[in-house]
Amino acid sequence: MKTIGLNASLSALALCVAVGGLVQGVAAAGERTAAQLAAAARDDASKASRAIAKRNADDAVRYAELAVGEQPQSAEYRALLGQAYLIAGRFSSASTALTDSLGLAPGDGKVALNLALAQIAEGDWQGARRTLDSNSGSISVSDRGLAMALAGDPGSAVDLMLPMARQPGADSKLRQNLALSLALGGRWQDAKVVAGMDLSPTETDKRIEEWAAFARPTGRADQVASLLGVSPVSDPGQPIALALNAATPVVAVAAVAPTPVTGAPAAAFVAAPAPATVVDPMVAPKPSVSGVVFGARAEVVQPLPIKAVVTAPVKPVVASSPVKSKNFVKPLVATTTPGASKVGVKPVVGKGNFVVQLGAYDSAGVARDGWARASRNFSGYAPQGMPITVAGKTYYRLSVGGFDEAGAKRLCSNYRAKGGKCFVRATAGDTAAAWTKK
Repeated sequence: MKTIGLNASLSALALCVAVGGLVQGVAAAGERTAAQLAAAARDDASKASRAIAKRNADDAVRYAELAVGEQPQSAEYRALLGQAYLIAGRFSSASTALTDSLGLAPGDGKVALNLALAQIAEGDWQGARRTLDSNSGSISVSDRGLAMALAGDPGSAVDLMLPMARQPGADSKLRQNLALSLALGGRWQDAKVVAGMDLSPTETDKRIEEWAAFARPTGRADQVASLLGVSPVSDPGQPIALALNAATPVVAVAAVAPTPVTGAPAAAFVAAPAPATVVDPMVAPKPSVSGVVFGARAEVVQPLPIKAVVTAPVKPVVASSPVKSKNFVKPLVATTTPGASKVGVKPVVGKGNFVVQLGAYDSAGVARDGWARASRNFSGYAPQGMPITVAGKTYYRLSVGGFDEAGAKRLCSNYRAKGGKCFVRATAGDTAAAWTKK
């Protein structure tokens, strides 16, 4: 699998990932005293850390599991185990270990960030965004921003990082994470301008090509795996004996070798998985127990534009140190907002009582990125939205409306013919989308 250096983007991954390994067996506690167990755990944890530094995932996991088995209430050792699972490509086990670590010692930003990455690799974008939100105070803006983009919300990621990138003290890490988030949101021209602040023109072009490949993952774990430089494996799960607060004593566990996942290799560089679209429960043919049926995941980015349509300039991002690029003080160039009408053309909002619903999302911010993808098929129409609560969870509906029933069905049918998903319903409080009111 081709991989790209971690310094290019999401330096957060380089920042926290440091452990891995595979269980060859967890030693039984036997008759060892508490002091002996503590000493053994320290020794095994040290061995795990050294194995991580050498990228030896098997040894890292084996020794980290031993350390946790010897000191099960140690948040530090469980965090180490979670990192070991990450470099071993065992994202489900990593999520379990890191969740346990946070449960024992809440507020650790590095552990929370690693947990969010494991959740993203598992396709749990809602869980990843909740993890990032609940630990926002302990994760740097740069790391949290790009993780948000990878979790399917590049628009909010850009909103978070852009003001910081304009400050005199902004560093290259923040600018590159911002640039990748812009790319994941389909703003390729802006991404190129920002990336060029720290790279030569040749390097910038190469970076954009890498990001274009990164933006086309074939599997849900491809992006995180590519950043880590690992291959996802079929994860047998963490040994039951290591479960937090397990009632049974630690016993020997037979080795279970993970099986490499077959299929296409991870994309070069990282690609952001798209947010999961929720099919409205009013029309779901066979709703789940919760009443919400999740639709298929789609890409989060738009294809590279052949030619960007320039509208208005955005306040420049000022770099704080000398750079090679000629774009050093060049302002961000705002491309036409996806789906917005062309300059001088007023968006269409009809007066009928039917709408074409395009999906229901976790938040208005995520819906905005859903509109960025769908809007290419609705040029000239204005996005509408409204919150709705299902089984105690609030979603944000995305629609275009103002049609008579026949017109709405015709528009939805055309969209479906192009591979889109939609349905027609009567207007139910839909108003101008939240992001268009700012």
